[in-house]
Amino acid sequence: MAEKKKALRIVFLGTPGFAAVVLKRLLAWPGCEVAAVFTQPDRPSGRGRKLHSSEVKTLALDKGLQVFQPENFKDPKNVHLLADLKPDLLVTAAYGLILPRAVLDVPRIYALNVHASLLPKYRGAAPIQRAILAGELVTGVTIMRMDPGMDTGPILLQRAMGIGADETAEDLHDGLAELGGELLVEALERMGEGRLTAIPQDQAKATYAPRLTKAEGEIDWSRPAQEVHNHIRAMYPWPGAYFYWQGGVRKKSLRITVHPGRIGDELERGAVPGTILGLSGKDLSIACADRAYLVSRLTPEGKKSMSSEAFYNGYLNK
Repeated sequence: MAEKKKALRIVFLGTPGFAAVVLKRLLAWPGCEVAAVFTQPDRPSGRGRKLHSSEVKTLALDKGLQVFQPENFKDPKNVHLLADLKPDLLVTAAYGLILPRAVLDVPRIYALNVHASLLPKYRGAAPIQRAILAGELVTGVTIMRMDPGMDTGPILLQRAMGIGADETAEDLHDGLAELGGELLVEALERMGEGRLTAIPQDQAKATYAPRLTKAEGEIDWSRPAQEVHNHIRAMYPWPGAYFYWQGGVRKKSLRITVHPGRIGDELERGAVPGTILGLSGKDLSIACADRAYLVSRLTPEGKKSMSSEAFYNGYLNK
C-alpha cells in the first residue's frame, strides 16, 4: 500500500478580499495544513475612523487559525516568530509588504505569490485597475516563486482571463481572486508531482502598476469616450471617478462621483468636453472628446447615490 503523502505545512500572508478568497480555496484543499496567517495590522477607516480588521484576519479567526499582524519584518523577532512555525511553504497574496531575504529563507521549500496579472506585465499593488485603465482586453493570474524584488521572481504557472467591455475593477477582482485560488492549488498539486517548472521573467517586458491615489479619480472629459469609460471602470469602487460641477444658487463647486455607464453617440462639432448635455432617456449625457458618455447613477458629495433623473431634476433644474 502506497504511503500517504504528508500535508504541506503552509503559512499564509495576505490582507484584502482578494487574498481572503485565495485563502478560503487553500483551506479547502486537503493537501495542506495552514499553520498560521500573517496579515496587516488593523487600520482606521470610515467616517468614524474606527479600527477595522482585514478580510483575511476575519476569515482566519472564523476558521480558528493563528493570526499574526506585525507592522513589518525589520525587527528580527518577527522573522523568528515566522521561523518558529517551521513552514514548508510561504504563500502570499496581496499581503502589502515586500518580503526581505530573511523571510524568504524561512520556508523549507520556498515562498509563492499569487499575483493578479500576467507577469511581467503590471507588477505592483494595483494590477487589476491598471489593466482596465490601459484598455487591456486580457489579463490573468500568475503563480510565481518569490525573490526580494517587487513581483520579479520566476513564473511557476499562469492562466489568462478576458476583460469584458463593461467590466469594472470590482467585477474583475472577484473573477481573478477565484482564478487565483484555483491556480494556486493546481500549482501545489503539480509541485507534489514534480511537474512545476520555474521560468525567469523577461525583464525587458516588465510594466508597473503603482497603487492608486484619490487624485487619480478625477475624470478628464477631454479624452475619447472609450478612455473615459476605461477610467471610470478602473476607479470603481475605489477611489471612485469624479468631476467637479459648478452649480447651485451660489455656484459652489460640487464633487460628483460617477458610476460606470456606457458610451453614447458621436457628438456634433463644437460640443465642449465636460458639458452636461442633458438627459438621454434616463441617462445623463456628458460630452467627451468624440462621443457622449451616458451615466445612469452618480453620487453628489455628501449625498447618497441617486439616479441621473433624480440628479437632473434636483440639481440641474434649480
